[in-house]
Amino acid sequence: MNENFAAVADDVKLGANVKLGKFINLYGCSIGDHTKIGPFVEIQKNAEIGKNCKISSHSFICDGVVIEDNVFVGHNVTFINDLYPRATTSSGELQVEADWTCIRTTIKRNASIGSSSTILCGVTVGEHAIVGAGSVVTKDVQPYSVVAGNPARLLRTIPKETDNESAISQPQSTI
Repeated sequence: MNENFAAVADDVKLGANVKLGKFINLYGCSIGDHTKIGPFVEIQKNAEIGKNCKISSHSFICDGVVIEDNVFVGHNVTFINDLYPRATTSSGELQVEADWTCIRTTIKRNASIGSSSTILCGVTVGEHAIVGAGSVVTKDVQPYSVVAGNPARLLRTIPKETDNESAISQPQSTI
């Protein structure tokens, strides 16, 4: 019996001090230093995960996704890498990798993606942006923006911190 409960292919590039959960599937990807990958996560070939990231359980990161440094990915987040996915070709044969086009998706540094969000291919989520839980992101998210919904829409912007860029100030209560 495999006590590790992880499928990590030989072609995976792991940085220093990476923490891996159980029941993961990693192949052909790269993961930066000090990143934590939760249980039941799949990261496919050609996906790139930066340093100091947290990828929460049950997330799916497919071919063509680039996640920069210091990014939080909540539970059950799904990335899509094909605009027009189909099971079969026009002649009725099952599609193979050569039959589809992988479209790059980028999550910029210090962004946060809420649990159960779906990120469509070809979008960029900007630096320090926050995607609310359950959102469906169909277009680019500007830096320092908070978006939510289906499709995700702008809720507010986050003030840029001058002395601590990674800090996110909370809105003041009006009650």
